[in-house]
Amino acid sequence: MAYEELRERGLVEEIRPDFRQISTLLARALKDLSTARANVSIDKEWAYTIAYQAMLRAAKAMVMAEGWRPRGRDQARTIVLLVGEILGDEARSLVNGFDRMRRKRQDFMEEPQTPIPRYEVEGALKDAQGLIEKLVALACEKNPQIALL
Repeated sequence: MAYEELRERGLVEEIRPDFRQISTLLARALKDLSTARANVSIDKEWAYTIAYQAMLRAAKAMVMAEGWRPRGRDQARTIVLLVGEILGDEARSLVNGFDRMRRKRQDFMEEPQTPIPRYEVEGALKDAQGLIEKLVALACEKNPQIALL
C-alpha cells in the first residue's frame, strides 16, 4: 500500500522529520532490545513483548525520518505497512516477522496465560536485531549526524 493511499485513508500525515526525536527513539529501541535479551530467562513472554516494542520504536523512527506520522486507530499496523514500503522486497521476511510479532504480542496482552515457546522468543530477538540494524542504518543515511545527537 503506497503512502498516498494511506494518506487518503487518513492513516498517515506528512511531517517534517525531527531527527533529535528520531535519534531518541532509535537509542531507546536499542536499549529495549538489550532489556529483552536480559529478560528471556526471567519471563520469555515479556521478553518477546519488549523485543516487539523495540522493533516498533525503531520502525516509528524510520517512518518519521521519511516524513510520515501514523494517525488514527491501529497505528502499529500502519507502521508495519510503511516499513514494508520503505524496506521493499529484500526485507519482506523481516517485515512479515514484525507483523507476526505485532499480532502475537496483542494476543499475549489480551490472554496473558498464552505461552510463547522459547525458540520463538529467540527467533523474535534475532529478527528484532536484524530489523533494528537495518532501520538504524537507513536513518543514518537520511541524516548522517543522527549518531551525534
